Amino acid sequence: MRKAAEYMSTFTILVDTSCDLPREYIEKHSIQIIPIPFNIDGIQHSFGNWQEIKDKEFYNALRDGSVAGTALINPEAYARVFSEYAERGESLLAITLSGGLSGTYQNSVIALDEVRGKYPGCDIYSVDSVNAAGGVGLLTTLAVKKRSEGLGAGETAAWLEDKKNSCLALFTVDDLMYLHRGGRLSKLSAVAGSIIGIKPLLNVAPDATLKLKDKSRGRKGSLERLFNQMKRSLKPDTKLDTVIISHTDCVSDAEKLAAMIKSSVNIREIFIEMMGPVIGAHVGPGAVALFFEADMTRVEYEKRFYGK
Repeated sequence: MRKAAEYMSTFTILVDTSCDLPREYIEKHSIQIIPIPFNIDGIQHSFGNWQEIKDKEFYNALRDGSVAGTALINPEAYARVFSEYAERGESLLAITLSGGLSGTYQNSVIALDEVRGKYPGCDIYSVDSVNAAGGVGLLTTLAVKKRSEGLGAGETAAWLEDKKNSCLALFTVDDLMYLHRGGRLSKLSAVAGSIIGIKPLLNVAPDATLKLKDKSRGRKGSLERLFNQMKRSLKPDTKLDTVIISHTDCVSDAEKLAAMIKSSVNIREIFIEMMGPVIGAHVGPGAVALFFEADMTRVEYEKRFYGK
């Protein structure tokens, strides 16, 4: 019988830089990265997973009034990477930022169609994570697990298409105006959620966009709300493999949330990661986001807790 480790080279996993995972994990599992361009005050940067701009410097710049933005990975960039693998006859699975938040996934599809036309039968796939930050990271850990079990790129892509619908993303942010400026939230919702002392809570909805869902008083209340929503979406005997908490330069709050979760949820590991500039540019400093596998789909979550 072949050992699990021998399956590690059956296909390569490619993620964009919206993905939050520890550097050590990415290196250990030979995950490849394609950068999403971003800018600060009009100066363009290309962000690797361990960035040319230190995280704290980035968030301090936002606190000091700098304006950050992001661009798309264009089809040509994806086509170059896909073609390299197709030419070598190697298998590749790309996992992208939510198509509801960015056109990056659609550009990967355009590139994939082009490459498949040149290399019929190439074993290359692209999956829309319908998520962001640690949510992309969570789906990546699931792909790594399936690869280690011996699934191929196509089989893993098909499995992720189903599994991603129960990977929930819950956010709390300090200032919704960052989301409004980035075009991710209406001005009315942003203003309504910015009342002094009230901390907004958002999720990545079934349509893969960010939605303002709830409010809580104070930071402690918002973290407890994230934890309680997680608990309500899990069965009492559920055992989770990996949970990811992403934050924008507020690690102590992320650690408080992790402690709440560890106290009552059976989890193998929790990754606490500083959110990179690609998503951080849109949520601003002080955001905490929780990503996990729920015992219900996003549609079921919405119906149960919000009647939609």
